[in-house]
Amino acid sequence: MSLRLYDTAARAVRDFTPLRAGQASMYVCGLTVQGPPHVGHVRAALVFDVLRSWLERGHGFDVTLVRNVTDIDDKILAKAASAGVPWWAWAYENELASTRAYEALGVRPPTYEPRATGHVPDMVALIERLVERGHAYAVDGDVYFDVRSFPEYGALTRQRVEDLEPAADTDTDERKRDPRDFALWKAHKPGEPDTAAWPTPWGRGRPGWHLECSAMAERYLGPDFDVHGGGLDLRFPHHENEQAQSRAVGHGFARYWLHNGWVTLGGEKMSKSLGNTALVDEVVHRVRPVELRYYLVAPHYRSTIEFTDAALAEAGAAYRRLESFVKRAAERVGVDAGSPVLCADFTTAMDDDLGTPAAVAAIHEAVREGNTALAAGDDKAVAGALGSVRAMLGVLGLDPLDPRWAGSGGDDRLAEVTDGLVRLALEQRQAARARKDFATADALRDQLTALGVQVEDTPQGPRWELTR
Repeated sequence: MSLRLYDTAARAVRDFTPLRAGQASMYVCGLTVQGPPHVGHVRAALVFDVLRSWLERGHGFDVTLVRNVTDIDDKILAKAASAGVPWWAWAYENELASTRAYEALGVRPPTYEPRATGHVPDMVALIERLVERGHAYAVDGDVYFDVRSFPEYGALTRQRVEDLEPAADTDTDERKRDPRDFALWKAHKPGEPDTAAWPTPWGRGRPGWHLECSAMAERYLGPDFDVHGGGLDLRFPHHENEQAQSRAVGHGFARYWLHNGWVTLGGEKMSKSLGNTALVDEVVHRVRPVELRYYLVAPHYRSTIEFTDAALAEAGAAYRRLESFVKRAAERVGVDAGSPVLCADFTTAMDDDLGTPAAVAAIHEAVREGNTALAAGDDKAVAGALGSVRAMLGVLGLDPLDPRWAGSGGDDRLAEVTDGLVRLALEQRQAARARKDFATADALRDQLTALGVQVEDTPQGPRWELTR
């Protein structure tokens, strides 16, 4: 079965056929670094991290992934001014927070991660081509895209120009040819920092949001590329405008559009403006980052995830069942035992529009078989299950033995001390059992259980793991 993906533009699942054999090119809208990222922000990065992994591991593609950083924006300027710091310092602080969140959740760095402010010449060149072709016009230092000049406008989201609301450019409607025209370039305004403006043929100013991605996609991927991704909320106006301005200069632009669903909190899309966010920096202090990744990766990427502590705890428990098998099997047969074979059900699920729910179910089924083999002492079957489970979890970025999860970062020393204390308690328990003081042995086990430490007696001696 070939890989099939849901193309938002076609509103259908399509066979994925890349532009160039053996290669796949992807552009994913990164964050506007106006503040630290919440769980909803990082879902897109996780979704396309998994797609990238499946393209590589499942189909052998050489993947180029571009994920931009929008580091100049109205909200960045406003929030920096309110905080009394330079806009570029505010943007960089939140860019670091975003990078920290990506790293915590095991998102691999993209091939390229361009900043908007580093590509102003590319943007100016794109505007010049749009003006030359009659698709853009300048008014008092602002430059607008003329939506009426481009008959395909609205094609991505299947909307007619007549049915659209005016573009959200305040106090400028009377200067536009059509109130739906959107800003490509914004003239420098009184009160704005001089550092937030660049010279152009139309005067000093800064880029419009939609323009940035078109220019950066062309710079790193060329005029045509395979996949453009991002959150569902970006379809309109952002992605519609990107497609229009790029195709208006003759580019084919994205051949497939993929959009992930929202993460909601209390039934509302997680949003800074609504005040209903769960910052990644805060959530990873309540649950392990790998469990948060599992929680966000296991549902289908196009589904909505309602963020609750109960659902997060349930996902954590499910992941720990997988983790427990992997660690027990590795202790029995060695970490490198078994071949990294992806089971057929997993492959079928992933090829069907990244069907992670069915793929995760296939992993749990393999773990159940592996646990049966462990109980039966069938080391050959244990090794086979271990190799397969680790390979499948690896595709999702969830292999418990991967170095990024095997350690605990800054908590390594704490983990070492904890392990030593638990082993000391287990040694005392073993000594009590040896002298047939079963009351003391049972009391020690009960105390460990109350602390969330599950003890299992094996032929190789007692082993322990955290249950919460």
